[in-house]
Amino acid sequence: MVQIFKFLLKSSKSPGRAHFRPTFLDNLRLAVRGGHGGNGLPKYGGVGGQGGCVYLVAKEGLTLRKVVQGLKDKRVAASSGEDSSKASIFGRRGLDQRIEVPVGVQVYDDQQKLIADLNEHAATCIVAGGGTGGCTATNFLGRPGENRTVNLDLKLIADVGLVGFPNAGKSTLLKAVSNAKPKIAAYPFTTIRPQIGTIEYSDLRSITVADLPGLIEGAHANFGMGHKFLKHIERTRLLVFMVDIFGFQLSPRHPHRDCLENVYALNKELELYDPSLLEKPSVLLLNKMDKEGAHEILTKVKPFINDLASGLEQCPEELRPKQILKFESIVPISAINSSKIPQVKSQLRRTLVRLAEKQFLADEDQVREKLKQRVSLVGPKIT
Repeated sequence: MVQIFKFLLKSSKSPGRAHFRPTFLDNLRLAVRGGHGGNGLPKYGGVGGQGGCVYLVAKEGLTLRKVVQGLKDKRVAASSGEDSSKASIFGRRGLDQRIEVPVGVQVYDDQQKLIADLNEHAATCIVAGGGTGGCTATNFLGRPGENRTVNLDLKLIADVGLVGFPNAGKSTLLKAVSNAKPKIAAYPFTTIRPQIGTIEYSDLRSITVADLPGLIEGAHANFGMGHKFLKHIERTRLLVFMVDIFGFQLSPRHPHRDCLENVYALNKELELYDPSLLEKPSVLLLNKMDKEGAHEILTKVKPFINDLASGLEQCPEELRPKQILKFESIVPISAINSSKIPQVKSQLRRTLVRLAEKQFLADEDQVREKLKQRVSLVGPKIT
């Protein structure tokens, strides 16, 4: 009877909804400790082996979730150095501990000081050095290794970052243009974790696109997990703002914002979070143009969207940004209409190619200027 009661009690517990289980992890806290240095041997002047260190290595295709699965208690310790002995005057060095982490991880200490930025494949960083082996300077006593806690903060690296309010159609667009399979539904906040897709072209060129969960007003102040999502657009080369042509209302308690006000609101949120984001190249997509009345709205707001500064007078004061976004292009689309998707893919590629050309010319000018300075310093002087 007791066993039956336990079975019924266990079966009555409803499992958590899988959609809300946190599968995407972008922050991890680890306790790391370098190995203790081995003791020296005063009688023979022997030197103890240095303690091993703990170091990180960036690796493509890895996630922090996989890192956690390989670390049971989130503690990593390197081995100690070998003590000096008559048989081995110089003690062997302790073994290092290698931790593979995703590309894009930033490493911070407990005081939130940046230790390293691992934004390239195979980039390395020592997070806990090993203790010095015992020698004359330490009275032949091995020193303890570095012992501290580090925070791994992952910022996604992608060519394009999709930014917008909930239900703007970002996930629909990502599914249409790339190989990603995000959750799509007719209600806000269907995307609750970042998604990355790859756009592939016939000439084998590819572009990565990051779809971030919908922002809300106040995201800059961390409302709605704002900081957790906004940080992922810091490393994108191109920002793509997606706005519903019919506007957006978060809930009945919130005011309805038309598409122009939404553009200003997104502009304001990024400005308050990090003004340097507004200097990134950006494209504006006006979505849901397939619906009735969309073209009439576009005709009405198009002059202001082409020149955002001209519409500031009509913008509510709480949404009014100080620094105005400058869009590389403005494209009316329908994310569910497959005939419009090639236009979006072509526009994104053209914009990225144009930006790459500008960067190449700027780098070329810098190299030329450095060569001139070098020649003027070491080259022959004509008197």
